[in-house]
Amino acid sequence: MKERIIFHCDCNSFFASVELLSYPQLWDKPVAVGGDSQTRHGIVLAKNEAAKKYGVKTAETLWQARKKCPDLIVLPPHHDLYSKYSKIINEIYTQYTDLVEPFGIDESWLDVTNTWQLFAQSPKQLADDLRQRIKFETGLTISVGVSFNKIFAKLGSDYKKPDATTVISQDNYKDIVYPLPVQDLIYVGKSTQSALNDMGIRTIGQLAEIPLKTLEDRFGKHGLELYNYANGLESSPVSSFYAEKEVKSVGSGNTFGHNLNTMEEIRPALLRLSEDVGTRLRRYGMYANGVQLTIRYPDFHTFTRQCKVPSTDITNEIYKRALKLFTDNRDPAIAVRALTVTAIDLEKEKRASQLSLFETTVDEKHQKNEKLQAAIDRIRGKFGDASVQSATVMAAGYKKKQNPFGDKPERGRRWDKNDM
Repeated sequence: MKERIIFHCDCNSFFASVELLSYPQLWDKPVAVGGDSQTRHGIVLAKNEAAKKYGVKTAETLWQARKKCPDLIVLPPHHDLYSKYSKIINEIYTQYTDLVEPFGIDESWLDVTNTWQLFAQSPKQLADDLRQRIKFETGLTISVGVSFNKIFAKLGSDYKKPDATTVISQDNYKDIVYPLPVQDLIYVGKSTQSALNDMGIRTIGQLAEIPLKTLEDRFGKHGLELYNYANGLESSPVSSFYAEKEVKSVGSGNTFGHNLNTMEEIRPALLRLSEDVGTRLRRYGMYANGVQLTIRYPDFHTFTRQCKVPSTDITNEIYKRALKLFTDNRDPAIAVRALTVTAIDLEKEKRASQLSLFETTVDEKHQKNEKLQAAIDRIRGKFGDASVQSATVMAAGYKKKQNPFGDKPERGRRWDKNDM
């Protein structure tokens, strides 16, 4: 079987680099992209290489970043520009292979197994040529990992930055990969890292030595993934850029301009998020069989809860479940900084429900809600989203172009989680 040639291309300091295209005089200065430091949006969304040298980190507050780097220059985010450049770069990738799988807005896997010989003398040369082309056509730099699977290719793009190519082959992967900390593996989050550390596992090489049964006993199905990742056995394909993506979940979240303390503030916030989720479910023709709520507090502590729901795409049913999850799990003594509502366990067809004789009125009520929701969608489609609004949202003073909470969309505010 032919060994695969997989690239992982990662745009270096993407948000910051895109912003600096408009401010070339700041290229060698420490720069961060973030919100207004005088509001609750004073968070570092991205930073350039100069800021990294001062220890500035993504997701920390701007005042923390400025303590490390008093001369830090903060630029506001322009998400439309990031989407524009992401599209341009992915279109360049598709000129070398149709097997291009975006991973977020600034990363992509490419499978060039059957095409690299059309463009270069070696896979590394193609990766180097691709880096130069991206830099010439966009002004941005990328790092490329070249390997025989997606996991090691991603480790390669992280290994040397910025503007570098790293080849991780069957011959050298133990030398490059095994000394790396175990948390460098994709999908090894803090809880998995902590559990592995408790087992005495600190590096990927140490993980590779653990028997499969031991990992499966401790982590279940994820144990097999960890074993395969560490031993270079991962074999998932790179999806075609043109393949229809399967929507797995639809979510909407907001970080608020000020902390929310009362249910009078929480209810309209949850309803607005539920409306956004419900509208897109109906647009996709999808039905949710579960609702998930994520709450983030001012100290950045975050927790997530979910529940099953009868198959639905109705806004009010999503909202009621989200509200119950909130009231059942929220600590009323602590204000809320951010909320996210997500429809999960999606299907194209509505699951049939078995109703008893005494539940027929419930089904009739649901059918009325479906008709009402369809009528609202038709009116909004003709006259705009603001033409029909709920009393709960209006009572909070919400207008389509004026948000009473003073919030702005954070990175990933709305998303449709695709099969990757």
